[in-house]
Amino acid sequence: MDRGTGSQREGDTQGRRGESTDEPGLDQLLVRAAEGDEEAFAGLYEALVDTVMGLACRVVRDKAQAEEVTQDVMVEVWRTAKQFQPARGAARNWVLTLAHRRAVDRVRSVAAGRARELRAAVREQERSFDTVAEEVEVREEQRVVFRCLTQLARELRLPLVLAYYEGLTYAEVAEALSTPPGTIKSRMRQGLKRLYECMEAGS
Repeated sequence: MDRGTGSQREGDTQGRRGESTDEPGLDQLLVRAAEGDEEAFAGLYEALVDTVMGLACRVVRDKAQAEEVTQDVMVEVWRTAKQFQPARGAARNWVLTLAHRRAVDRVRSVAAGRARELRAAVREQERSFDTVAEEVEVREEQRVVFRCLTQLARELRLPLVLAYYEGLTYAEVAEALSTPPGTIKSRMRQGLKRLYECMEAGS
């Protein structure tokens, strides 16, 4: 009889040893944390932080970001602990579900950030190309203008150069060339007409 009782007790002990006492303990810690128990949350944190970190590392594949994800997750656990329902699952699974969701969000956020950077780089390159193209076009126009200017007679070319490149007024050009203002105006109109015709022919 005593042997039977002893055997039964030994079997019960083995059964209890076979069971995981960790999960019910975590459940209670999370329930207490939901009630504002900071010590309970500290215990939960110590029990799960390494597991959360491991999961985050596997998902984001970057230790620094995994550490950030882990801290974000544990803050979220403390903030949303009241949402935990023991009847619907273990605390460990609940926390790891939060961790996985947060890690995936981080991966998507990083990918989106890289995509934005790429688009910005492309736009910058497009702007750079447009700027270069514009500068080339301006230089080409200047080359055509200079070429056409050299083809004008000196009395037509000088008034244009002094007025448009030196910024002189009609009166100042006339004084510089010792020529009546009326004559300067006439020469400039004639010079601009021939310059325009030359540029049109060159384009």
